[in-house]
This record gives sequence, structure tokens and C-alpha cells, in this order.
Amino acid sequence: MPWLDWISLFVRWFHVIAGVAWIGASFYFIWLDNNLEEPPAEKKQKGIKGDLWAIHGGGFYEVAKYAYGPEKMPQNLHWFKWEAYTTWISGFALLILVYYLSASAFLIDPSVMQLTEGQAIGAGLGIIFGGLALYELACRSALAKSQLAFAIFLVLLLCIIAYVSAHLFSGRGAYIHMGALVGTIMAGNVFFQIMPSQRKMVAAVAAKQEIDPAWGAGAKLRSVHNNYLTLPLLFIMISNHYPMTYQHELNWLVLMLIMAVSAWIRHYFNLKHLGINKPSILVSGAIAMLAIAAWISWPQSQIQSTVSDENEGAILAYTDQQVMSLVETHCQSCHSSNPSDEIFKIAPLGVVFNDWDDIQRQKNQLLHRTTVTKDMPFLNKTQMTDIERQRLALWGQAK
Repeated sequence: MPWLDWISLFVRWFHVIAGVAWIGASFYFIWLDNNLEEPPAEKKQKGIKGDLWAIHGGGFYEVAKYAYGPEKMPQNLHWFKWEAYTTWISGFALLILVYYLSASAFLIDPSVMQLTEGQAIGAGLGIIFGGLALYELACRSALAKSQLAFAIFLVLLLCIIAYVSAHLFSGRGAYIHMGALVGTIMAGNVFFQIMPSQRKMVAAVAAKQEIDPAWGAGAKLRSVHNNYLTLPLLFIMISNHYPMTYQHELNWLVLMLIMAVSAWIRHYFNLKHLGINKPSILVSGAIAMLAIAAWISWPQSQIQSTVSDENEGAILAYTDQQVMSLVETHCQSCHSSNPSDEIFKIAPLGVVFNDWDDIQRQKNQLLHRTTVTKDMPFLNKTQMTDIERQRLALWGQAK
């Protein structure tokens, strides 16, 4: 329905804006905390433990961080929470609008697992909130006392969830649920730990009472978790534009490797903010990312000797007329000026195959999406066979 597309557009737009605000604030405060310098004596006497001078927008700024708090609580105290909350709320709304209201089109892939819409949605919600519950339990357990042990636990947890998701949903559906889980963990860190700790600190300072160091330590730990999860989450947000990742036969492993490398690259910047420059991290991260790309895109033979046509003979390239017939059967229901598909009422990305001229003009895109990434037809709704893909690939090679 057109009105649903407009709602999706505005929610997605708002989600991006809120996400930029949240990530920007997160990156700024991590940078700020790591760049505070020891203040002069007169500032120390006021209870300031670190300060920073900066210039931006044509003016000078002086930022100070108190060891305890100001002598008098300011009337206007700025909190940073709605950036996180609105990002999560809009993201979850987008998940419902795109993946749950159209589960048969975007979430369920019969070639992966036969699920009803209710089963798929229930499994998705279970992954998101079940994963959040396991994470919260781990954060509140003795496991959190060891950074290494907790890191290993979190990686294993995400690996298991990625694997399960990839064997339940479509590739895109699996990736988006990993993103929803990570985003929920990050927003949960703000809601369950960071904000309650800050409220306790404000109340203690206002009442001139002692501050429990555990409040600040707990909030700081969750902020660090969010910091390292940011780049992996951003990758997942854009991944649905790159089917060579989510359509790979080991898509869950591709996802975890890219998430790990992006978190490693983020580690470089965190160290740099502390004055520790380790370009080897960036170099190794770049090499790892190139290795992943090479592995995913390594040329493979389009013809498999174990597959034969219906006459048990050699697989032959399509003729131009056969390609036109194939496109009419498998592509035009979505990719035409007047799509007949029940979901896509406008040709996705404006790609149409109305006639032979359209096919010739967009031949490379047609071949890439049907014979290389194999994410088209979308979720293989029209059941294009391996032999059809191979004969189409041979036609492309002959041209």
C-alpha cells in the first residue's frame, strides 16, 4: 500500500537522524573523556579533576569534569538519553513496518525454513529480547568482572544468535535481527544502567551524600560496550544494499567476521584518544577486511558438473528469445512499469525489464543479481532453478 511506503520512508528518515545524534554524542563523550587533561591548582580546588579547551564554530569552549559534582546543582542539567531512546523506538517501528507486516516478502525464505508469519515474528522477537536478557544477566554476574571473559562470552553469544538467525530467516532477515539485537542491547545499556546510575549520582550530589564508585564504573562499562558495538551496528544498517554478504552460504560467518574487524578498527580510535597510536591495528583491520572481501568474491565456476539439464545432456546457453522468456517469468512481476506482485507495486530501485532494450541496457545488473549473488528473484519467490541461472550465466559469457 502506498501510504505504508510513505510511513516507512518517514520512519526510516527519522531513524537515521536519531541514530546520527546518538552515535555523534557517544563518540564525542568517549573522545572527551579520553582527552581530559589535569587541571591547574585553582580548578582542582573547585573539585574539577579534568578539563579541556576546544575551538569550534568560531568560538572557544572550556569543558570541565568534576570529581564529585558542582557545589550547587545547576537549574538546567542536560541529559543524553532521548537520542538512544528515539533511535531504538524508530528502529523497532521500522522492523515492524518492513519485516513483520511483510514477513512473507522480507523475513521468510522457504528455502531456509518453512515458517508461518506468526512463527517468524515470534522467533524474531525471541531472538531480540532473549538475547537482551542473556546479555543483562551476564553484565550483572561475576562474568562482568573480567573484560576478557565477558568479551569471549559476548562473541560466542552473538555467533550462536547469528547462526540460528541465518537458519531461520532470509539473509536480510537474519542480518536485520542481529542489528535489532545489538541496537536493543545498546539502548538497554542506557535505560537499565547508564541512566539509573546517573540519577543516583545527581540525587547524591544534590543531597551532599557520598557517591558509590560502582555507579560510575557500571555506567562507564556499558558506555564502552556501546562504543565498540557502534561500527558493527552501522554495517548491519547498510548491509541490505550488499547481497554478496547476506546471500553468502556462510552469511552468519561473514557477518561475525565483519563485526569483529569493525570493532577492532574502533579500538584503534579509542587508543588514539588516549594518546596511544597503533597504526598496526588499522593496517591489520584493512588487511582483514580485504581478505573477507576476497573470500566472498573469489571467482567460482558458474557450471557445476553435478548438475545436468532435463535431457541429461550438456547445459547450453540461453538464446536471446529464451532470456526474454526467462525475464518475463521470473522478473517482470516486480521489475516492470506495472508490477503484478502483491508487495512491490513500484519496481524496486526503478529497475524495469519491459522489453529487450531494457534487458540489454541492464544486462550486467541482471546477471550479477541472478547468477553471482543469487539474491534475485527476491527470496526466489518465482523459483528460478540452478540450471536456469547457469544457462543465463552462459548467455552472459557468450555476449
